[in-house]
Amino acid sequence: MKAPLGILISGRGSNMAALIEASRAEDCPYEVVLVASNDPQAGGLAIARDAGIATFAHSHKGLPRAAFDAIIDKALRDAGVRYIALAGYMRILSDAFVQGWAGHMLNIHPSLLPLYKGLDTHGRAIAAGDAEGGCSVHLVTPELDDGEVIARARVPILPGDTPDSLAARVLIEEHRLYPAALAAYIRAHG
Repeated sequence: MKAPLGILISGRGSNMAALIEASRAEDCPYEVVLVASNDPQAGGLAIARDAGIATFAHSHKGLPRAAFDAIIDKALRDAGVRYIALAGYMRILSDAFVQGWAGHMLNIHPSLLPLYKGLDTHGRAIAAGDAEGGCSVHLVTPELDDGEVIARARVPILPGDTPDSLAARVLIEEHRLYPAALAAYIRAHG
């Protein structure tokens, strides 16, 4: 039986779409049972619905962080979710939420962690003169982008790269890396 996976998104859902596509393989250890968002207008919600996956959306605006996280937590638990994949979810989660899903929540981040936590990762890598950027899949902990890294993909920074051009190449690697790393993690942890 496949592990029930919930995916949290805030935007277009390209990594979510890659996870859904990978889940269709017979040997994939997870099944996407819910896509949830803090933005009812997130483009990825339509993609999930078109794929036959249940969706949940609730705006975080005007709510304390803990109250909003409790709403999302209830939706995930009501759907029977066992693992969570953050896929472009642009909210910092409350400590209580993170602790409640400890060891069962992963994120993909567009840098070679521990470098460049937070935002503007590609611009910061280019400005630092780095030879490569990339992406990392990591366990989610209360500290931003600080959990154990379980997989990385490296992407060369080319002469003349802009944050957008580097981001486009890194995104291709994110779509490859995240489904594989998530599947390996779930296989190893049951």
